[in-house]
Amino acid sequence: MAGFRIGRGRDDNRAPQQPPRQQPYGQQQPQQAPYGGQPYPPQQQWPQQATTAGGHGEPEYFDPYGHPQPPHPAQPQQPPYGNGGHGGSYANDNPGHTQVFAYGEDPYGPPGTYQAGDAGGSGGGAMAPAGPRLPWKDLLKGIVLRPGPTFLQMRDYPVWGPALIVTFLYGLLAVFGFDEARKDVIKATLANAVPIVLSAGVAFVICGLILGAVTHTLARQLGGEGSWQPTIGLSMLVMSLTDAPRLVFAMFLGGDNMFVQVLGWATWVAAGALFTSLVSKSHDLPWPKALGASAIQLIALLSLIKLGTL
Repeated sequence: MAGFRIGRGRDDNRAPQQPPRQQPYGQQQPQQAPYGGQPYPPQQQWPQQATTAGGHGEPEYFDPYGHPQPPHPAQPQQPPYGNGGHGGSYANDNPGHTQVFAYGEDPYGPPGTYQAGDAGGSGGGAMAPAGPRLPWKDLLKGIVLRPGPTFLQMRDYPVWGPALIVTFLYGLLAVFGFDEARKDVIKATLANAVPIVLSAGVAFVICGLILGAVTHTLARQLGGEGSWQPTIGLSMLVMSLTDAPRLVFAMFLGGDNMFVQVLGWATWVAAGALFTSLVSKSHDLPWPKALGASAIQLIALLSLIKLGTL
């Protein structure tokens, strides 16, 4: 059996195999999946060069089969802080983000809440005062004619000048509103009468300061937020101005006169209403608490001034 060879023969006459043609760019045929599965979708051929995703300097990632992935589309830029006025994700307190606040703003309290006394040095309000400082004439007129808006506008401004001067002048004249004191001053010589009148003016100033401080302390204990300077100064003005009508008639008619007594009670009730409005506007308190804060001062005025002639 000559010429018999074991093994696979080779046809020397078979034409040489041609290399497979490369499909045009972007038109590759689906590749056959192994084991009879579904064919792979055609792969996009991207240029083999270094690219960045979205222009942010991130490296390009490749799949396990060696096919490059297209670069990611550019992402819109987010404002670095806050919402930028467009309602971005930073404004919703998302995890991982920081929300900025304005200087002096309380991030944990209700926005726009006003706390009285900021200009006086004891409050922390974020809003501006209700209005400019009133001149002393407008201040005195406002307490009598429009007390609510006046107290609201002046709750952040100290009023030491008008308060001390008006209270001192009231104390000088208050001596003549008491029958016994008026007789002593009239009978005394000028050298003796002047110290009596001056000491009465100083005593009323000190009394007004003490009573105003008590009212302010009680208001703060009840949850008030006002400053002590406007509260004490305005309370001194209320004390002096409300008793002025009674004092004028008592100087001529005497403290025991029935009309003077009735007028004294009426002005005392008016003083209670003004003190309540003052504390309510200055300390942001409801009127029951404001009335309770000024109760001691009202009782003291009733005992020392209104009922002093009784």
